This record gives sequence, structure tokens and C-alpha cells, in this order.
Amino acid sequence: MPVPVAPRRWPLLGHTPAMLIQRARFTDALHQHGDVVRLDLGPLHAYFVTDAALTHEVLVSQGSKFRKGAMFDKFQPYLGTGLLLSNGEHHLRQRRLMQPAFHRERIENYAPTMARAAAGLAARWQPGEVRVVENDMQELAVTVVGETLFSTEIGARAVEEVRRSIFTVIQQGMIRALSPSFVEKLPLPGNREFDTAIARMKTVVQQVIESWRADGTDHGDVLSTLLLAGMTDQQTYDEVLTLLTAGIETTAIALAWALYEVGNNPEIEHRLHTELDSVLAGRPPAFADVEALPYTTQIVQETLRHYPIWFVMRRTLTEVQLGDAHLPAGTEVIISPHALHHDERYFPDPRRFSPDRWTPSFTASLPRGAFVPFGGGNRQCLGNTFATTEIVITLATIASRWRLVPTRPARVKFTSAPYPSGLLMKAVPRN
Repeated sequence: MPVPVAPRRWPLLGHTPAMLIQRARFTDALHQHGDVVRLDLGPLHAYFVTDAALTHEVLVSQGSKFRKGAMFDKFQPYLGTGLLLSNGEHHLRQRRLMQPAFHRERIENYAPTMARAAAGLAARWQPGEVRVVENDMQELAVTVVGETLFSTEIGARAVEEVRRSIFTVIQQGMIRALSPSFVEKLPLPGNREFDTAIARMKTVVQQVIESWRADGTDHGDVLSTLLLAGMTDQQTYDEVLTLLTAGIETTAIALAWALYEVGNNPEIEHRLHTELDSVLAGRPPAFADVEALPYTTQIVQETLRHYPIWFVMRRTLTEVQLGDAHLPAGTEVIISPHALHHDERYFPDPRRFSPDRWTPSFTASLPRGAFVPFGGGNRQCLGNTFATTEIVITLATIASRWRLVPTRPARVKFTSAPYPSGLLMKAVPRN
């Protein structure tokens, strides 16, 4: 049976204009045309998977038949062969070396840093002040990742440089990933910004690695874990850039949207405050509190559902049968967490932000592959527990002290994910 072709295909350009203009509105609707739908991205044929069970096959049950796809090829010259971009035995070896940095005991040690950074940010706010919340959350996410990665004195300089450069790298990198190769060679302002940001980050990360080599002490941070595991400087550099890129974007976006949704929904806000006042009673949240804050965690789960990354690409290593679609080796496959998370087959009334949907029975009933905020299989994000812990602790810290009241409706800017744009919220102290 032939694979159906998505609508809105242009001559020569294929579906690229629809992807760039409509973004998630286009891809969220593709399930109406089949479980696997062909997209033409210029001359490239790709196959978009809309079904949860088939997504699980790509990520888990047939995961060994896939490697990273064309989108990641564009990032590799700049981010190296860290976990995000590597394949095969190299990927598995690096993953095993990095796993100790994300064990429960390590994350428990990172939790005070998370709480302290969130409290420090909240202490700088003034009553009645209007905050650009996405900027605050980007700063916070960079601080947390930077301080848990680099606890040495030189690490403070690295954190400042990352604050300056990382979101240019992420956003301009995504534009490169969706564009023909010749675009990145043009003398465009975005290309110059990207190249400059990469060069600055490379310099400061290398300085941190050299400083650690000279010291040789286990500081209890991620960098110590990587270097004590025997990684070379280049391997360490690749993994640090990977962690900075992947570990900041998802967290910053989720935190900004969680605060907006809480501030925009009085009932959700009231229930959150009630839980925090009951469990924390005015003290800072600790790692052990995460499991004692079920409604706070439901807000975080719903945020990760509602505002996930747009899509990722895989490439078949061999012939693969996906449902009715027979895909030869070398075929590009697209899966979209955003489309799956907004599919009414899995999430009733998917456009509504509803933490109450995350009951234990609902979670147990979800088909595998329907909820994939951190991917799945041996490519599931190693930092998923780190990220959710950080989001819960930060939300609990801020909401214990402040109400954030939106001053205008939210605006979305789609790149690799639905970025909040100009998310202005007034800080109101809680009495």
C-alpha cells in the first residue's frame, strides 16, 4: 500500500513552506491522513509518523534499526559527537560513562543548588514589577546547569558565557537544520551570530577542562564525573556542549510556560499554593519533597505535554516495516512529540491545559509512545529526572513566594519548540 502524501505540497519546495509557515499547526493535523505520511522537504523524502505505537517502534522496539537523521547532521560540525548526535557503539559507550552523573544520589546533591538558584532569582524581584519571564527562566536554567556542571571558580565565567551564547546557538542552529546547506555559508547576520557564539563557548569550555586537569579534584559536579571516567578533552567538550544545549532549552521553556499557565488559571494557582503551604510550610523545597508534591508534579507533567519539542528525525540503517509502510535503508523518518501530545486519540481536549488529566489511572492507560517529552529507548534523555526535579523545585520555590500575573496573552515563537515570546508577568508577593 502506497504511503499517503501530505497536503500543501509546493512544486520543487515540497512541504518546506508549510513546515516553516504553519509549523506545528501543519504537523499536528497530519494524523488525519494516515499513521505514516510522506513529507517532501525540497528534494528529500521523509516519512512522518503520527501513531503512538509506531513511534514506540522507532524509539524502542525497532530502535536499533535507526540512527540520528538529517536534522542532526547539520549540528554535528558544531556540537561534535556528544550523546545528542552520536550513534552506535560510541553512543552506548558515552552513555554508560555519563550515567553516574545522573544517578539519583547525584541529583539529590544537585537539588540544593536548584533551590538556591531559584530563591536567588525570586529575591531580586520587586512587588509590582513586570518580569519578562522567559528571560528569567533562561537565566535560571543556565545557572543551574552551569553550576552543577562546573563548580570550580572558573566555572562562574563559563556560566556567564553560556548565558550570553547558548540560545543563539540553539535558535540559529535550528534554522540551519531546516535550511539547505548553502544557506549557512551566506554572509547573513544569523550565521555570524551563530559562529561567534560557538567560538566563545568553545573557548570558555576548554578553559574549564584545562583548569580541572590542572586541579584533578572531584568537585562533585558533572565535569568531574566525565573526566574521572577517563574521557579525553575532546569527548568531554562534546558532552559538555551537548548537556548545555539539551539541558537548558527544555527546562527554560517548561518553567516559563508552567508559570504562565499557573498565573493564567486561578483554580490551578489556588490548588498549587494550598499544596505548597501544606507540605513546605514556608521552608525551601528539598529533593525529598518532589514526591510529596503530587499536584505540583501534575502541573509539570501537563506543561511537558503541552509545550514539548516540535520534532526529531531518524534515519533507517536497514529495511524497516512501520505499519503498512516499507522503508528502505537510508530513509528519513520524523516523529513529533508536539503532534502526539496534541492528538485527541490519546489526550482528550488536547488544547486545554489540564493538570487533572494526570491521574495514575490515566497515566497507566496511555499507549506506549503517546507521551515522549524526553524521547525513549536507549536515546531517552539521560537528564530527564534532573530536568523534572529542577522544574518542580523551581516552581515550588517561586510559587511559595510570588504570584505571577500575566499582563497580556501569551505569544509563541516556534523554532525547535514553542518558545514563549515576550511573556510579561507582574510579580505580586504572596501574603
